Amino acid sequence: MKKFKPLIALVSVLVALTLIIPAVLVLPFSEGKTNGKLGEQLKEKAPANETVSPSSTDEAVEVAVYRSKKKKVEKVPLEDYLVGVVAAEMPAEFNEEALKAQALTARTYIVNRLLSKDTLGVPEGAEVTDTPLHQAYESDDELRRDWGMDYNWKRKKIVAAVRATSGQIITFKGKPIQAQFFSTSNGYTENSEDYWSGSIPYLRSVSSPWDKSSPQFFNQKVLSLQSFEKLLGVKVGTSGTIGKIVARTSGKRVAEVDFSGKQLTGKDIREKLDLKSSDFSWERKGNNIVITTKGYGHGVGMSQYGANGMASQGKNYKEIVEHYYSGVQITSADNMLATLTAKK
Repeated sequence: MKKFKPLIALVSVLVALTLIIPAVLVLPFSEGKTNGKLGEQLKEKAPANETVSPSSTDEAVEVAVYRSKKKKVEKVPLEDYLVGVVAAEMPAEFNEEALKAQALTARTYIVNRLLSKDTLGVPEGAEVTDTPLHQAYESDDELRRDWGMDYNWKRKKIVAAVRATSGQIITFKGKPIQAQFFSTSNGYTENSEDYWSGSIPYLRSVSSPWDKSSPQFFNQKVLSLQSFEKLLGVKVGTSGTIGKIVARTSGKRVAEVDFSGKQLTGKDIREKLDLKSSDFSWERKGNNIVITTKGYGHGVGMSQYGANGMASQGKNYKEIVEHYYSGVQITSADNMLATLTAKK
């Protein structure tokens, strides 16, 4: 029997190894004890893998979306609609907390619209369009086409952001806010009355220094002198001076320009010249006008690149939203959504 002892010993060692090696490989991760950079990365990625179920009212509500290219109305479950909006409005590469903030503004926008029954400019049978006039939206099929091989991880990340804010909206004194947002600020957001008529207490100018890293922070446009004069209905003449900026907004954008007695607002000039922002400067070079802008968008509400910058510095979606919308609360929308389902 002695001649079999080495064989038995070898088998015993192999069995022990098969039990020990998996434990060594798995133990540090199964207990959640990771160290150094790898641990930080895993912690950062964890929220995107959360499986939060949508609220029952989120699942019950449908949104009638006018698909502008197809020229027809499609009824879309609220969660699918929000995924399509966030995907169309914000890059999936953005930080998870910025995506959550975008999901929250998107839900707030549509709940406010559904409750107010605002159908101005919307085709019959629709509640909202899929254009930037309201909120951009893409269906799952369109996202699959646009994202290609990145579809799975991008969709998973955005669904996680929508579900993490499920049933929540932004309110001011108990009512859903007008959750305005835009791409990139010039370093500040705008007071609502500096771009639209009417002062809204939660749409106040705040600093947004994170936007300086946005690829849209600076833009330049060149127009011929003739086009510039025609579009604005002004005469520049031979002078090197092109109008005089006589007022600026709280958000440091151009409020008013005087062209030899003719007054134009910064908003007017932005729209007539199709500029990225109403924070602009210009200079004449020969027979051309070179216009430099800072920021991209109307500047009211939440800056998307600012939100991503805040998130990158460790701020969560609630802190982001409360920075860009003054004096607001994040509250449950379940009762409001239940009212909508009861009416349908």
